[in-house]
Amino acid sequence: MPHLLDNATGAFVDRRSADSGIGLPEAERRQFANSHDDLSPEARELAQAIDGYKLRHRRRFITFEEMLSVITSLGYHR
Repeated sequence: MPHLLDNATGAFVDRRSADSGIGLPEAERRQFANSHDDLSPEARELAQAIDGYKLRHRRRFITFEEMLSVITSLGYHR
């Protein structure tokens, strides 16, 4: 069973934190693809908007409702 306390300080270690404590940036795991290079300009804009939403809300995956919110924030409507 993993220990929840840091052995050196006795402090709680939150592994969900964005900062792993070693100063190195972690690779962002994407829901759809690792690159937007092969996308059309419109699809790239959507992908970047979704990535921004996920970063702001600390979400690795989003729901369809959240995706709809991102799409409508870009000005798309039915």
